[in-house]
Amino acid sequence: MELVFTTESLEPSKRYAAWQGAICDVYVHVDVEAEQRSDYQGFIREARFGVLTMTDVLLSEQRISRRERHIARLDKDCYYVEFVQQGKINVLQAGQTLNTNPHVGAIFSAAEAYDLECVGKVRSLYLEIPRKEFSSRFSENRIPVAMTIATGRGLGRIAAEFCSTLASEASSVDEAARSRLGDELMDVLALALDMGDKDQFSEDATAQKARLRSVKAWVEEHLTDHDLSLEKIARNNGVSLRHLHYLFRLTDMSVSEWILDRRLQRSYDMLTRLEQRALSVTEVAYQLGFSSSSHFSTVFRRKFGHSPSELRRR
Repeated sequence: MELVFTTESLEPSKRYAAWQGAICDVYVHVDVEAEQRSDYQGFIREARFGVLTMTDVLLSEQRISRRERHIARLDKDCYYVEFVQQGKINVLQAGQTLNTNPHVGAIFSAAEAYDLECVGKVRSLYLEIPRKEFSSRFSENRIPVAMTIATGRGLGRIAAEFCSTLASEASSVDEAARSRLGDELMDVLALALDMGDKDQFSEDATAQKARLRSVKAWVEEHLTDHDLSLEKIARNNGVSLRHLHYLFRLTDMSVSEWILDRRLQRSYDMLTRLEQRALSVTEVAYQLGFSSSSHFSTVFRRKFGHSPSELRRR
């Protein structure tokens, strides 16, 4: 993402004033007020994905306010979607207080007065989405606003993870591709907002496949954990145990069968690598989460037609 402003190169005593000038008059029309000003830290990075603008922001503790005098200077009608990466932000708009954190995002209107209370140091991604393009994705053009988005599970998590991926890969994607990706992100966000807190089982096939890929990626990273259990997988991926089994109906294996298959495939790779020759078969089995070398040999032979020792001798 392109760096718009940072306090990093400034003297600590000048940072807060520079930040006020940058965010209040240049980047967005708001007021800011911070109690700790002696060594303020903050930056703004930006990337455009077609009509959608994504901003990566670091904020020290402060209060950001937009009032009627700021709104009168707006030259665009848009919404903000906020995905907090670190810290907490309270969004105050239309008589509501939306408490956001790394597990809860929010959508609110840029064309109405609001306050953002940053609790401690905050890192957050903001999406600026034009009303016209976004409203076309909802029935009767009614966008649900001033509401939270659960980002620890379901479609909300898919939207937040998609957003984070685009932020990290923006510089490697050309302008035409970024425009298409921006449209796709708006589609996912609209679906997440439309679904709200409805049953996760009503996710469409595309969302289910995306969720399954996310769960599988997490399991791949934890295959060597001896305490890996279905309960732990469900808990760390923000789904119920029942929904975890439901997701794997998209494959020809149950969750447990898939984990066993991946562990066996990983062990086969280890046994055939020259750099792993120093490890015994028992050590390989233990590293891949098998508690019994005899059980490991049995299931290995069942899958590959020969024992781990025979493979190693070859």
